[in-house]
Amino acid sequence: MTIIILTALALGILFGAGGLIPAFVLENIDFLITFTLSLLVASIGLEFGGNRRVLSQIRSLGYQVILLPLAVAGGSIAGSILLGFFLGAPAGESAAIGAGFGWYSFSGVMLTKLHSIELGTLAFLTNVSREVLSILLIPTVARYGGPHAAVAPGGATTMDVTLPIIVRAAGPDMALMAFINGLVLTILVPILIPLLV
Repeated sequence: MTIIILTALALGILFGAGGLIPAFVLENIDFLITFTLSLLVASIGLEFGGNRRVLSQIRSLGYQVILLPLAVAGGSIAGSILLGFFLGAPAGESAAIGAGFGWYSFSGVMLTKLHSIELGTLAFLTNVSREVLSILLIPTVARYGGPHAAVAPGGATTMDVTLPIIVRAAGPDMALMAFINGLVLTILVPILIPLLV
């Protein structure tokens, strides 16, 4: 999946730099971005709504269902602010990048629209890096930190891309928790980024 996204980005850059994009597409790029992102968010809603047994399983997990994603969100944002401080970046911008929670396809575009192409690009690269590092580190985190800790690195990707890795490393009992973590963080991304930036 990451290779497909990076290939699409490279092709977009090449087509854009080469002047190969028709003028009517460039004139309507904001509409196309908004439509595509809306379709992506609707697809996530359909996936969640289509699983009838999820709600009963959520009740059986209790308060952990909400505490884990809130802890991941808080840690991601706090870590981003701290790293931004050392790099000389404004706290709001750093926090907004961290609030992407690994959802690079949305956070990069959103920050480009809300702030600048530079911040959007940084958010895209940071969140792609988070996903790649998560794929590499989840087995080690599960081994030394436990099953709940294994969910944290993936952020919003724990409901899709990193879910199979978490299940393999932390056990099938963590599947629902990882899915809910990813769902809650995915819902928080479009709320938190505008507030933080």
